[in-house]
Amino acid sequence: MNVAANVEGKHILITGGGSGIGAASARILSARGAIVGIADVNEDNAITLSEEIIAAGGKAYAISVDVTEPTQVKAMFDSALSHNEKIDVIINNAGIDHFPAPLTEVDDAMFMKNIQVNLAGVWYCMKNALKHMTATGGGHIINIASVAGLRSAPMISAYSASKHGVIGLTKSAAVEYARANIRINAVCPSFVDTPMVQGVLSKLDERGQKGLIAANPMKRLGKPDEIANAIAWLCSDESSFMTGQSVVLDGGMLA
Repeated sequence: MNVAANVEGKHILITGGGSGIGAASARILSARGAIVGIADVNEDNAITLSEEIIAAGGKAYAISVDVTEPTQVKAMFDSALSHNEKIDVIINNAGIDHFPAPLTEVDDAMFMKNIQVNLAGVWYCMKNALKHMTATGGGHIINIASVAGLRSAPMISAYSASKHGVIGLTKSAAVEYARANIRINAVCPSFVDTPMVQGVLSKLDERGQKGLIAANPMKRLGKPDEIANAIAWLCSDESSFMTGQSVVLDGGMLA
């Protein structure tokens, strides 16, 4: 397959792969010849998408996983390796947010849930991936972070804290494992038209909705495919000299 961002034959595991950016990535990567593992806490979403990809001639399978549970993450890797003996790329995409509110009004349980899913979930997946990749000669870990992990994010402090942590993990581990032929990068979108963002929009008044949509110079939400195309490039060998970086796709928000 002679196309840009060639991923033909690569085995790529995606957490949170059943919807949003994860699902868009699964469709694009499978269309380009990758074997895609779709792992999601919503098993029905994962199964439906894997069946769609197979019906279109691609290679995919579904796994149920809660990334906050270390035993389930380990089982996810075991299941993935039953489909192919080597995982070339893992995309740590599973994540949640919380309704915008001042820090003092964010429930402690919601703060901890953001940390558990968005940060600890990435930690558990990275540990398993690194053990596998050091034993098999290398690989690539792609962590989905956010512009909220690179700048202040008033009213979504818990989410922002978790994503800053993901950036820290990405940079530190990238340096630790660079000589093991393992690359680790982060992708940092701004607001993208996904079910998660639509859920936030549905709870805002008209002024709040317009403000969120117009938060970048392009004055629109990103599209899942726009983020997925960048992820596909990172999955390819075209990005082979890139590690420890944060790829920003934000419509100019940080410019």
